[in-house]
Parts: sequence; structure tokens; C-alpha cells
Amino acid sequence: MNRRNFIIGGAAAVGLAAVGGISFIHRPEFGRLPQGERLARIQASPHYINGQFQNLVPVQVMREDSGENRFVATAKFLLGDKSALSPQEPMLSHKTDLKSLDISQDLVVWMGHSTFFLQLGGKRILIDPVFSSYASPVFFINKAFPGSNIYTAEDMPEIDVLAISHDHWDHLDYPTVMALKSKVKNIVCPLGVGEYFEQWGFNPQILHEEDWDTEIKLEKDFSINIVSSQHFSGRFLTPNPTLWCGFAFITPGHKVYYSGDGGYGAHFKIIGDQFGGFDLMLGENGQYNMAWHDIHMLPEETAQAAEDVGARMLLPAHGGKFALAWHPWQEPYQELTRHSQGKKYKLLTPEIGETVYIDDPQAHNFSPWWEQMK
Repeated sequence: MNRRNFIIGGAAAVGLAAVGGISFIHRPEFGRLPQGERLARIQASPHYINGQFQNLVPVQVMREDSGENRFVATAKFLLGDKSALSPQEPMLSHKTDLKSLDISQDLVVWMGHSTFFLQLGGKRILIDPVFSSYASPVFFINKAFPGSNIYTAEDMPEIDVLAISHDHWDHLDYPTVMALKSKVKNIVCPLGVGEYFEQWGFNPQILHEEDWDTEIKLEKDFSINIVSSQHFSGRFLTPNPTLWCGFAFITPGHKVYYSGDGGYGAHFKIIGDQFGGFDLMLGENGQYNMAWHDIHMLPEETAQAAEDVGARMLLPAHGGKFALAWHPWQEPYQELTRHSQGKKYKLLTPEIGETVYIDDPQAHNFSPWWEQMK
């Protein structure tokens, strides 16, 4: 387990003591483990071994030589100096009216952390939405940066596809998906994640839940591919009960790749070769640490991954909203900017809520907004 899950585990332990163990872990947001036909599908997957999902290559979620353990990591996070981890003033933002956007235009709006609103091929796609104030089962852990929560479910138009990459709290947020319930036409997710949605009362017929290397063809000219990532899963104590993934969104006009969470590996080059490159990569960049380097990329690795997949543009994800690692909050943007110099792709760094038009990358000259903040 990495430090983030140590923190969540420690926070959960406090919650258990405060409100009683049984009632706490049976709150609906914890979800339930896969069962029945879904469990049978999981057990048939080549990536499910010895009772849990595995990465393509063996990795350590928490490196044994990191010098940290669960108790040290939790104590550091709860009691240590976190003043550099979060901005001292509200996040800069530019709130786009999503309902007024021309559906014929292919575009993306970053909403903080790994939440993206994507228009592609006449479809509206919402990726890993978290509109809550905390990415945690308890109210005092992983608080959103001031000014980073400018969108709510009410701001969303009807969503053709809700895409969820894995079940961690900062990607699958119970209050958010429940608030979106009436607007969602289809849900696309990796194996096992559908169990949460069924428990939460979503219609099973709108679930499209598949293994890695699977194409989900929602219409003739619109497909979503579940692709591999190098990460882990679990919302409480059971390790890796559900699969994690990235997505390749494919239309005749454009190809967009979302990395999901995960460490650097050979899979990026494989994905790039499989799809012949991408117009845009939404790539993880933030919440990294050498202690969990295998399952979160460093900025220089994000830059290399963008080259590996053949991205024409790179828009960073996994930053700008939650402090889940010990690096200063601006560092991922500073370092990715530095490592993107001379690369073949164009780095795009919009503020939260700004619109990026996929057709014309040269039209975008976003300022280094993180340098304008304390």
C-alpha cells in the first residue's frame, strides 16, 4: 500500500473508533466486493491471480527500502508541516458554461485533479469526477484546495459516458456519482468497478465493464478502449479487488488517451503503437514519491510517456486540487514544464475550467498560472 492509502486507513481507524466499527464500514460509499456473475468474470481474467488483480509486471506499491511504514507515514501526514503542499490562496480558475458548448466541437475542460469533461465525436464524456470537498471517507483528510471546486453536478449537461478508471476515493466519489445519477446514459469502467454502481442503484444495463485490451463500441464511429495501467485498487482493507485502467477514446476525427493513475512502464509504448498515436494525452502528473514510484509517475516520466504514446498534446492530470504527497503543490507543473522542453508534443496547462480545443493546439498559449499563486 502507498502512503495515500496508509493515510486513508489511519483516518478510517479514527472514524471506526468515533462512530463504531460495524456502522462505519457499512456506509454505502465503501461499496461492496464483487460477487456472483461479476466475480466469476473477474476470476476468469488472466490478470486476476491468487485472489487479486495483478499488474503486467510485478511492482511494489510501497517500496520495502523506502524507510516508511504505515504508522510513520500516517503520523507524518497528520502531524507534519504541510504548509507547502497546498496553495495559500484560492486556485485560479475560469468557469466555462458546459451546457452552452457546441456539441460538434471536440474539446476538453480540466476540472482539477483527474476530472475532465470531454466532448468527442458529438458525445459528452465525464472522466473520474470528484466534486466533493474531501477525497476520503472522513471529513478531515484530503481536503480540496480553496477555489478548486468550481463545478457541481448541477453544472453538468447530460453525460453520454461516465468513465471511471479505478475505485480509489480521489477518482470514484460516491456523493458526486450519486448527484449525477439522473444525467448518466452509460458507464464505462474496468472489471469489478461495476459492483459499486449496482449497489448504489444504477441500472446494470448502462454498465460497460471490461478487462484490459477490450474495445467498447457504443456506436459505429465511437469506441472506448480499456487499456492497461500500472497501479492498484481498493477502498478499504481488501487489496486489488477490482481492476484499474486507462482509456483510449476513438472517433474518426480524433483520438484521446487518458492514462489513469499509474507508474511508468513499457505499456505506454505498446498503447501508442496499438492506436497509432493520439491527438491528446491526459496524463498523470502529481502525488508522486520515491516510496511509491512504481505506481505513480515522476514528471520526467510523464513527459516520456507522452512521447511513448505518440501524443500531439499533453494535458497534465492528478494535481491542482488535493495534497496526497509531500512535494510542493506547484512542483509537478514546474518540473513537467522543464522536462517538456524540446519534446514533440505541445504541453497544455489551462486553469481549472478553461476550454482546450483539440483541433487547434497551436491556438493555446496558456500562462504558467501556478507561478502567479502563493
